[in-house]
Amino acid sequence: LEGRAREILAGLGFTEEMMDGDVGALSGGWKMRVALSRILLMRPDAMFLDEPSNHLDLESLIWLEGFLKGYEGGLLMTSHDREFMNRIVTKVVEIDGGSLTTYSGNYDFYEGQRAQNEAQQQAQYERQQAMLAKEIKFIERFKARASHAAQVQSRVKKLEKIEKVEPPKRRSTVLFEFQPPPRSGDDVVNLKNVYKGYGKRTIYEGLDFLVRRAERWAVMGVNGAGKSTLLKLVTGTTQPDDGTVALGGSVKMGYFAQHAMDLLDGEKTVFEQLSDSFPRAGQGSLRALAGCFGFSGDEVDKKCRVLSGGEKARLVMAQMLYDPPNFLVLDEPTNHLDMGTKEMLITALSRYEGTMLFVSHDRHFLGALSNRILELTPDGIHKYGGGYTEYVARTGQEAPGLRS
Repeated sequence: LEGRAREILAGLGFTEEMMDGDVGALSGGWKMRVALSRILLMRPDAMFLDEPSNHLDLESLIWLEGFLKGYEGGLLMTSHDREFMNRIVTKVVEIDGGSLTTYSGNYDFYEGQRAQNEAQQQAQYERQQAMLAKEIKFIERFKARASHAAQVQSRVKKLEKIEKVEPPKRRSTVLFEFQPPPRSGDDVVNLKNVYKGYGKRTIYEGLDFLVRRAERWAVMGVNGAGKSTLLKLVTGTTQPDDGTVALGGSVKMGYFAQHAMDLLDGEKTVFEQLSDSFPRAGQGSLRALAGCFGFSGDEVDKKCRVLSGGEKARLVMAQMLYDPPNFLVLDEPTNHLDMGTKEMLITALSRYEGTMLFVSHDRHFLGALSNRILELTPDGIHKYGGGYTEYVARTGQEAPGLRS
């Protein structure tokens, strides 16, 4: 049993030292991994997993995929990770307006099938509306004529019996349109001969890294490789022990990290948080902004303290993108986002004209937005031109920690 336990913990990213350490000393994300390990170790007949990928890095996520593929029991889960679902699930249950619809297939199949069903329903609805309009026109035209009384009566009865086709429910997706950000200089940030460590652990030794305008760097590496540290060095949240970090001319930076959600004022409403950030913006444009990020109608009057993790992330994102910076630094931006907001964000960012540096374990996000990869490994730092899809093709692996 201990051997299996260690195998599962290693798969979820635990070092030998962590395995033998105190659970109480672990952060929330690692405690979630311990809880997940316990369930996997039990090999139950059925598993219920609520967002299992949320606190995992890419290597652990891919390991979990392999584990679940080999699992022979029943699995019911919620997830916002498209790639993960595509590889694991064989059925999708959609809850919409209080009713359940089951689709046989993975997430991509469900999306295609749902779109097809909606198109068919729309066509049926339009055909019926045209037929109803024709019948009503006949009734209106001849209802006063005695010679047509029988025909009018039979058509009225036919209309009363007809089963109405409803139009498909409109999915409220509002696209966020970026204002064009101000143009920055060609060199956006330049790290020269940077050294950084914590205690006895050295993370960077003589790092040189230049980000140029319009580049979109995804930073990849196993847990503890220094991904978030690099973002903190770039944003000035932490200082190098040696070396220099220089921002280029006319750079206006936006930084999204999990701690930004803790800085929201719990007593303010969503709308107050936005209007205090942008006092000169009109009410209409702020409400439109809130709507793009999933706060429609009365939801803008919610106090920040009652918001879920996903709602807080959406609010912080809305604040950051309204008056767009020309350099976005994003640390796991999709962590708490639902599928709709994630797709909206990917679409909006793919049209964004600025520069990006980001960390994400969402392969759909990585593939859609990166055009450069910075890979942090124990053997050194590797830079790849081309985005995540090209990186996978060149290395034969989806994550740095999986390379032999």
